[in-house]
Amino acid sequence: MPQYKHHIFVCENLRDASDPNGSCGAKGGTQIREAFKDEVKKRGLKGTVRANKAGCLDQCSLGAAVVVYPEAIWYGHVTIDDVQEIMDSHIEGGTPVERLRI
Repeated sequence: MPQYKHHIFVCENLRDASDPNGSCGAKGGTQIREAFKDEVKKRGLKGTVRANKAGCLDQCSLGAAVVVYPEAIWYGHVTIDDVQEIMDSHIEGGTPVERLRI
């Protein structure tokens, strides 16, 4: 089993549209995970970085939510446009993206 340097979990939870917290799935969670997977592949990081679907991370009001391990860095209000910055700064550069931290 490979040892991943980073494991990126993206919430894709879907709640009823009437829920006041909303849901990460409705805020683009699936598309964000796919964007992370595409970036991992494009950058040749497959085998050292993994992007996975997560169920509810209990942060839907701040979603789309993303958590990166092993550092346990939590990000909120993540959009597709943030994926490249997270990959550049945090995953490859080692510096979390402070403006997105929760």
